[in-house]
Amino acid sequence: MTRKRIVVLTGAGVSAESGIKTFRDSGGLWEEYDIMDVATPEAWERNMDLVLAFYNQRRKQLYEVSPNASHYALAELEKKYDVQIITQNVDDLHERAGSTNVLHLHGELKKVRSSVDENLVYTLDGWELKKGDVCERGSQLRPHIVWFGEPVHMIPVAAELCSTADIFLIIGTSLNVYPAAGLVGYAPQEVPKYLIDPGHLSVGHIPNLKFIKENASTGTPKLARELLEN
Repeated sequence: MTRKRIVVLTGAGVSAESGIKTFRDSGGLWEEYDIMDVATPEAWERNMDLVLAFYNQRRKQLYEVSPNASHYALAELEKKYDVQIITQNVDDLHERAGSTNVLHLHGELKKVRSSVDENLVYTLDGWELKKGDVCERGSQLRPHIVWFGEPVHMIPVAAELCSTADIFLIIGTSLNVYPAAGLVGYAPQEVPKYLIDPGHLSVGHIPNLKFIKENASTGTPKLARELLEN
């Protein structure tokens, strides 16, 4: 018997409860940095040292935090369902909690890539990327992150996944960040959809939606239990 497929779209609210800060919580500042100074191609050209230092700081922090109850609950769902996670987060907390199918829309913090060939991607050993660390073609390595102004190449893959959902979950995202926010539109209209977020979100346009107004770490385990018991 084919297992039902749950497609999950996760955002910053899932990782925030593990202690990872989100820049949208502080007026465009990300741990005291202006986002345009550290997360754009222009910033990289202008001040590579600052960009490297910023991502090294974030990477170091990632080694100090752990998955929370939301991450673990999603991994638990794999006992009964085919679970496909699409995340806007660049951390590896879903994987560390045990989820086996994770698509990263915006890149991965623990990976780096060539600055001349984006197909040359490497897992960084440790948290520090230095000036002078180069790819096999001799170019400086950069964070494997989709910066503001860069195309989100994984969107078509994610949209195709969403179209195959039997159940669709949205957790810890305000549905304000495009193109990721548009993915909910690819889920079939008739499938049940669940949104877990404590915020005041305008979601009346989403068909078959149940809005669970809770933090990810409390709402996800409750929903997971319900889905596992049904």
